[in-house]
Amino acid sequence: MHLMKGRAGIPMDSLRDLPSVDALLQTTQAQAWLVDFGRRLTVEAIRTTLDEQRAAYAQAIKLIDRQDLLQRVHDLLGQWSAPTLLPVINAAGVVLHTNLGRAPLSPAALQAVQEVSLGYSNLEYDLQKGKRGSRLLHAEALLQRITGCEAAVVVNNNAAAVLLVLITLARRRAVVISRTQLVEIGGGFRVPDVMRQSGARLLEVGATNRVHLADYEAALEERPALILHAHRSNFRLMGFTSEPELSELAALAAKASIPLVDDLGSGALLDTARYGLAHEPTVQESLAAGSDLVCFSGDKLLGGPQAGIIVGRADLVARLKRHPLARAIRADKLCLSALSATLLHYLKDEAEREIPIWRMISAQPEQLRARAEAWQNILGQGQVMAGESTVGGGSLPGETLPTFLLALASPSPARFHERLRHSHPPIIARQENDQVLFDPRTVLVEQEPVFLRLLQQVLEVQSKKRS
Repeated sequence: MHLMKGRAGIPMDSLRDLPSVDALLQTTQAQAWLVDFGRRLTVEAIRTTLDEQRAAYAQAIKLIDRQDLLQRVHDLLGQWSAPTLLPVINAAGVVLHTNLGRAPLSPAALQAVQEVSLGYSNLEYDLQKGKRGSRLLHAEALLQRITGCEAAVVVNNNAAAVLLVLITLARRRAVVISRTQLVEIGGGFRVPDVMRQSGARLLEVGATNRVHLADYEAALEERPALILHAHRSNFRLMGFTSEPELSELAALAAKASIPLVDDLGSGALLDTARYGLAHEPTVQESLAAGSDLVCFSGDKLLGGPQAGIIVGRADLVARLKRHPLARAIRADKLCLSALSATLLHYLKDEAEREIPIWRMISAQPEQLRARAEAWQNILGQGQVMAGESTVGGGSLPGETLPTFLLALASPSPARFHERLRHSHPPIIARQENDQVLFDPRTVLVEQEPVFLRLLQQVLEVQSKKRS
């Protein structure tokens, strides 16, 4: 630490020598900060820095000089004003990476968000009648055309969608669910906990690995409000297992005059088997099998914004829309505009071309090899090797897609990856033994120039450290 010097160059070793807030505000640096950060934040940073110096002096730590003091103020202003939510480059090869925000939006969805947010919109205004309208209508017609449902409602996420269904249709009543589906998914989300919070009573049937239609039939004697079928997300049941078909549950529910609700989770609208993956049940298939309501996410295999979507019988959806909770968990204009633009890609049969996650899933191995080899040539190092990508987001557990990776060796892979995470924007890759792996499947083509420039910079730093 340096001693602070006074105006005449005399060392300062006393708190009396610390400049005042007003004195520091008169400096050239502070005048620029007032413009960039505003007076309130600048003054607070100066006061905080001076208080730190007083605390340090009380512990017999020498005072820093004026230049270091100003630098500390500048650092604080940068820390306080920096956003915590940042764009990152996903080179990890997980298409629906929950920690990285799941599905990136299509250019059309981004444009729709920008257009609707730059000014006012008809979010709750009926342009035909010239009076108050309902936000619940937005995206509904598109969902009807795509899935064949009678009605639809959009809320802010799928957990909220399931909660709304249970509170509206089954509060203080029993809900039949198989023990094979009482799972916990990412972030500590547990199906049984959500059911209890809704006020519904769990009526578990079957064993942990096998459940029969007769188990459901026996449960009907307790006069439940509905039957709930839940997607197991990132958990796979294997071995000595059995479950009734969804169509069998639908017939049983119809006979008992109660709804069958399918919590589908991922919300696929395309057949994943077309891309070499296991078949993920689609929303259309669930409705065709007889589900009365289907709940699913907007930011998983649908490829849109975070949303909870409920489609199905018009009378049941109408009840959901009228429930007071619907207002608390409603989707905002940004979500509805992005979702509508995303759904339009499906209606126009262009989802595979326009929606980023479907471009990633449908990318062919030879295309990915060519990109990885191009990276290798530009960087002048690395090894191109066969690997696997995953879908992620609780979809298709255990399923992988063949890919090609660029592997870069490093004496300290952890340190190398740390430098990548601190670049601007951060790069998220994978580590394997002494290598850092980069999967072109999840690096957007438009991100490549920035990605390669940042990677070159980190490699140069690593090379200097070695020498």
